[in-house]
Amino acid sequence: MLAFAPLHDAVGAAGRALTWFTTLLEPLARDAATAAAIVVLTVVVRLLISPLTLAQVRGERRRAALAPEVRELQRRYADDPARLQGELFALYRANGASPVSGCLPLLLQAPVLLVMYRLFSTGDGGTGLLDERLAGVPLGHHLGDGPVGAALPLFGALLAALLALAWWTSRRMRRAAAATGTVAGTPTQGPGAAVLGRLLPLLPYTTVLVALVLPLAAVIYLVTTTGWSALEQAVLRRPRPAPAGIDMR
Repeated sequence: MLAFAPLHDAVGAAGRALTWFTTLLEPLARDAATAAAIVVLTVVVRLLISPLTLAQVRGERRRAALAPEVRELQRRYADDPARLQGELFALYRANGASPVSGCLPLLLQAPVLLVMYRLFSTGDGGTGLLDERLAGVPLGHHLGDGPVGAALPLFGALLAALLALAWWTSRRMRRAAAATGTVAGTPTQGPGAAVLGRLLPLLPYTTVLVALVLPLAAVIYLVTTTGWSALEQAVLRRPRPAPAGIDMR
């Protein structure tokens, strides 16, 4: 049990924060105050990791600016995939465009989703949040628990939003791969590249599958954070001139 102590502490802290936000929002949101508090807490989390998101966007722009050099490396080492991979990572490292940095914001959000799941599935934290509802549906309700009040239309609306966001994100990923000449830092040509290029744009749709087994509160978090990501993509990833420090030869 000691190994789970940090998780228990995180769940308790999240429960206290949600309770505080719920009390603050209750005069405006009334019965939906806890659901609104989840949205507010999600936005706070995303603001806290926004420096990493900005670093991710800068890395994407550098990789896009390096696309001509990437294509030249692909032409030069077309018959040597191992050498091509090494040259690509060396090129990215020299220009501060590591593809690994793009994973950090996503990795940091995973623990928050786990905390939200435990908070509304086990009652950890002792805050009584399992009794809270949205449109008459308990926030701890799972889709597999059957119809309770407005559960089906509520889950249906949230899943539809996730599906639309997944489609938009997938389309952006395809465009980014075409602009940079790589998919997640790997060449778009060579063994396995075609398979990787087809699979990675499908990853955003996994949020819809994950939502099928989450309690309502965690689905609200998932929709909010995915929508925030889409807003960031629309605002921060607008086409801009290539950075002056990158050699475009």
